[in-house]
Amino acid sequence: MCIGFAACSGPEDGDRPYIEFIGGGFIFNYRLAEADYGFVAGVKRPIPAGTVLEAEFENPGDGESIIVRQTAKWGRTSYMFRTPPLQGIKANRDYHVELRLMNPATYRVIARYTNAYRSDVDQNILPKTPPVAGPGYHQPYPHAASRSDQR
Repeated sequence: MCIGFAACSGPEDGDRPYIEFIGGGFIFNYRLAEADYGFVAGVKRPIPAGTVLEAEFENPGDGESIIVRQTAKWGRTSYMFRTPPLQGIKANRDYHVELRLMNPATYRVIARYTNAYRSDVDQNILPKTPPVAGPGYHQPYPHAASRSDQR
């Protein structure tokens, strides 16, 4: 069953989705000469503890999907997913994401949600190298992996 543009879900209790996309988009960090994108998923109903949340991001650079995983924890109200730094972001083009909730033992998909994000500017607005170096200018989220690094 699909709910509008933002979410498609599998069989769920009372057709209520587990999550909804509550924010997201592209981040262009001029100081680091980097760009990435991500989203925040808000919990609409309890997600069983231990459930694997797997976000698959369309990669504007080499075409390989980027996978970011988290494990659901009881009582958590939102989850943030973000790509590592990217190359090749083009303006006015949709980049798709899919968030899957999976059984941790079987990796069977419990629910699936999709969304798309769009940048208003090309990545070529960023400098080739960071204009500033020093303390406080570091990589934000190094925990994502490309599709080929999975399982």
